[in-house]
Amino acid sequence: MPSILTWALFGAATRWWQLGIEMRPFLARDTAWGYPVFAAVSGSFGYWLSQVDKRQTEILARRRESLLEKRKRAREREGVSTGGSIPAVAAAV
Repeated sequence: MPSILTWALFGAATRWWQLGIEMRPFLARDTAWGYPVFAAVSGSFGYWLSQVDKRQTEILARRRESLLEKRKRAREREGVSTGGSIPAVAAAV
């Protein structure tokens, strides 16, 4: 939620900056409509971005667990094939 609000504030600040560049009044009746529009668009982008981050974090966590399990199985197979002793190099990894 804080990142969405941050993006919404960024959108409002962008509108403020745009009006400053154009040297138009910041809070005039004909320019005030832009603030909620810019904030909504930027907030939507922030929400989408937070969901992308959440999905990617979940995918990376699942992939990490999969790799750790795969390494564990490989170490167990290696330990069985060498007679139960794990070499010092493999134990350090």
